[in-house]
Amino acid sequence: MVAGHANRRLRIGQSRLPAHISPMDQDIIIVGGGLNGPTLALALAASGFRVAVIDAMPRASFAKTFDGRSYALALASTKLLSALGIWDGIKNACQPMLEIKATDGRAGEGPAPYFLHFDHAEIEEGPMGYMAEDRVLRAALLDAIDADDRITCMYGRTVVTQTAGSVTLDNDTTLTARLIVGCDGRASGTAERAGIKRVGWNYDQTALVCAIEHEKPHNGIAHQFFMPAGPLAILPLPGNRSSIVWSERTDAAAQINALPEDEYLDILRPRFGSFLGEIKLAGARFTYPLNLTLAQNLTAPRVALVGDAAHGIHPIAGQGLNLGYRDIGALAEVVTLAQRRGEDIGAVDVLDRYARWRRFDTMTLAVGTDVINKLFSNDNPILRAARDFGMGAVQSMPGLRRGFIRQAAGLTGDLPQLLRGRPL
Repeated sequence: MVAGHANRRLRIGQSRLPAHISPMDQDIIIVGGGLNGPTLALALAASGFRVAVIDAMPRASFAKTFDGRSYALALASTKLLSALGIWDGIKNACQPMLEIKATDGRAGEGPAPYFLHFDHAEIEEGPMGYMAEDRVLRAALLDAIDADDRITCMYGRTVVTQTAGSVTLDNDTTLTARLIVGCDGRASGTAERAGIKRVGWNYDQTALVCAIEHEKPHNGIAHQFFMPAGPLAILPLPGNRSSIVWSERTDAAAQINALPEDEYLDILRPRFGSFLGEIKLAGARFTYPLNLTLAQNLTAPRVALVGDAAHGIHPIAGQGLNLGYRDIGALAEVVTLAQRRGEDIGAVDVLDRYARWRRFDTMTLAVGTDVINKLFSNDNPILRAARDFGMGAVQSMPGLRRGFIRQAAGLTGDLPQLLRGRPL
C-alpha cells in the first residue's frame, strides 16, 4: 500500500501541465487552519501536491489540556481520517456514539412521550459516529502536517491582499499557487477578496457550549432535547463526561454565560434533567452566535471555498464539521484527477466540477437544519403536536428509521472516495 502511494505521487509530480502555467511557490495555498485546513492539506499532500497552510493562530496557542470543546464525527468522517492515516492514532481517545435519542422537552418537565431512537445496531457498519475532543483531533492533525515535507505551515500569519493565484501576508511575504482554498470560516476573507457574496440570516440564538462531568454513565447515548428557545444536545465523551451544546435566545444566553458556575448549573439542571445524576462543569465555557450563511458561489477564478467559508449552518444536527469533510473529500478528488489528466487544477471548468458536486448536498442540509430549527424552536401547541406525531411515526417505521440512521452516519449520497475510506 505504501509503495502504491509513492508511485502515485511520483506520477503526479511528473504530470504534464498546460504551457501557460509557470513554476510557482506552491501548488495550492490553504488560507485558514482550524480542523478543515490541516485535513485538506493532508488529503492534498497524499496526492503529491505541494501545499502551504496559512493559519492566523500561533502554533503555541492550541490547547493541550481538555478545555471543553469537542466535535461529532460521523462514521464517514472517521473513514476520511482513516484514509489519511490519522484515525488509528486517536480512535481509542474518542467516544463511540451508539444511540441517538431525540425528543421535545420543556425545562423542568422532562421529555415528551413521543421520540426518535436511533440505534447503531440497525446498520452493519458500526457506531454512527464518534465524539472527539478538540485537543485530541487538532493535535493529531497539526502534528501530521508539521511532519509532512510537502506541507509548509505558516502559523500566526494573515492574508493582506489576494489575487487569482497569489496572496501577500502581513509580513510582506508573497506566495503564488495554482489554487487558493478558503478554510477561514463564516466571515471568510478569502471569499470576500475573491468577490464572492454571501446570503443568510441570524437566528437570534446563541449556543452555550461546555462539558460536564456526571454521576452516572452515558452508555454512548447522544441526546437531543428540542426546547422552546432552541435545542439542547448532550453528547457522550470518554468517561462519565458529556459535551453540551445548549441554544438560547441571544439576550438570555449572554446573561446565562455571565453567571458564576453554580448559578450557570442551576439554570442548566432543569433543562438537563436528572437521568445522569449529579453534574458539574468540566473545562471552560464558550458561546457562539448562531446564523445561516451561505456563499453564493463555492468557487471563483483560482479560488475554492471549503467548510464554514462555504456554508455556515445551524448546529442542530451536529453536521458542520462533517459537511466540511465532505467538501474536503470532493475537492481533493477533483483536483487529483484533474492533475493526473494533465489539467490546470485552478481552471474554471475543473473548479466547476467541485461546485456542482457539493452544491446540492450543501443546500439540502442548510435548508433542512433551518426548517428543523424553526419548526422545533417554539412552544406553539399545534406545531408541538405535529412534530411529536411526526417523530412517533418515524420511530414506528423501521425502514425509514434505518435510512435516517445511515444519513446521520454520513453514509448516504454521492460520497467522495476518501469518505468511503479509500485513498485517492
